[in-house]
Amino acid sequence: MSVDQSQTLPDEHASRAVPPETAHAQVPGLIAIVGPTASGKSTLGIEVALRLDGEIINCDSVQVYQGIQIATAKVPLAERRGVLHHLIDFVSPNINYTAGDWAREAAVTIEDVQRRGRVPILVGGTGLYLRALRNPFFPSPQTDIELRGRLNEIRERRGAEHLHRLLERLDPQSAAELYARDWPRVQRAIEVRLQTGKAMSQQKTGRPEPHESAHRLRIIVLNPPRAELYQRINERAEKHFASGLVEEVKTLLTEGVPANSNALGAHGYRRVVEYLEGKRNLKSAVEQTKLDVRHYAKRQLTWFRREPGAEWFEGFGEDEHLQETVLRALAE
Repeated sequence: MSVDQSQTLPDEHASRAVPPETAHAQVPGLIAIVGPTASGKSTLGIEVALRLDGEIINCDSVQVYQGIQIATAKVPLAERRGVLHHLIDFVSPNINYTAGDWAREAAVTIEDVQRRGRVPILVGGTGLYLRALRNPFFPSPQTDIELRGRLNEIRERRGAEHLHRLLERLDPQSAAELYARDWPRVQRAIEVRLQTGKAMSQQKTGRPEPHESAHRLRIIVLNPPRAELYQRINERAEKHFASGLVEEVKTLLTEGVPANSNALGAHGYRRVVEYLEGKRNLKSAVEQTKLDVRHYAKRQLTWFRREPGAEWFEGFGEDEHLQETVLRALAE
């Protein structure tokens, strides 16, 4: 099931008065609330859902996984204020869930939410997921775990630029379309070429049409002050380690989750795996995690700047003034 069935709290939608300026507004068919990690997307998403009679569809590539908890920023049930959350905690960490998989599940969930007369609200920071919904990918092979592991090792040892140079030899057209620092897409293009024998650029004609809701999408991007954002990221990383992140990863590995899986390759988890493998000490794992996540936040902002039609809002999602500004914008 895509919805978190454990939610038994009373529905609070009716308890919040809808402001006059939004009560009669033309509500968008689909809303996406995105931005860098630690920017308050979940808080804003819940507030918008309460005001517009909406339901949240997770758009974060780590929150889909079961058993991956401490470093994921999943909103606890008691803090969801009665708002239904979908596509969260429903994939085994042993599965390498892809953006294409998410886009197909999201399309079905969007239709279900709309069928019940409510507003679907995508919330999360995985830009590739949003892109897959707006511009679906061509059918591609399942991830080869061993191949991905080798490419990850190459990237860690020699840098993302080396992978980009490799792609230039294998698929020059795709390499010309991708920045070296966009290593997830560079790496995927290499995988497709090596697994299928055909360049990704030659296979794009097989793309399916976007889901119809993608044409009515409003994208809200949070852009908080960089210094405050980085401070939040650092404090959050320290809290995760203090809350038992190492033990959580030990448990997952003991249960058979591969160390090179997508789930344990996520920020906040990858460096813990390296610590447990003896590749770095605990202090190094903590500090490198902070750096990784700060760099990731910067890449997220760069990604969303390339999203056509995105509407930018300065501040954190917890700020009440920003919340009202976003709601007024959605009512226009």
